[in-house]
Amino acid sequence: MYDDHEPVPALGTVVDEGRGHLPYALIHGEALVAAAAWALGEAGVTPVDTGTPWGALVASAEPFVLHDPLCPMTPPSFVADCVARAVERDCVVVGVRPVTDTVKAVEDGVVGATVDRDGLVAVVSPVVLPPTVVAAMDGLPTADFVGLVAALRRRYPVELVEAPPAARRVGSEDDVRLLEALTAR
Repeated sequence: MYDDHEPVPALGTVVDEGRGHLPYALIHGEALVAAAAWALGEAGVTPVDTGTPWGALVASAEPFVLHDPLCPMTPPSFVADCVARAVERDCVVVGVRPVTDTVKAVEDGVVGATVDRDGLVAVVSPVVLPPTVVAAMDGLPTADFVGLVAALRRRYPVELVEAPPAARRVGSEDDVRLLEALTAR
């Protein structure tokens, strides 16, 4: 666990592409995107612009951290732990949360049996690519974290790590208010 020792050097970005206006909603008086960027900085991750050429990321030989602004309160210590784990194990590390909603199977348009939630997770933040994976890729296939993780799992070892409750993903202004209450100091 990250414990205020020197963090593993890494580059990272907050991915706001395809997330509509919600990344600019306020939580604790700051835009979600700003809170996510702050968490990266506190975790020791050097920010890079989303337009940074992939070749520059490869040349850095550092892990690359993707943070979703819709998971704005992901603790910096969790991000740092994920970076260290990705480097130590040379695998992609993905923050996930347990699924708590009831999930039903649908077949031919008919709602069927309840799906066992024990095998389900929700992708949150971060997604950390170790240097070997960064070097093996030509770029990100998608900015959608679920699609990205699915694509990565087909080619590379991926470790899913349970994120703390503060890392939950928001999907609406109501979710932001709930997360704000959950993370009030």
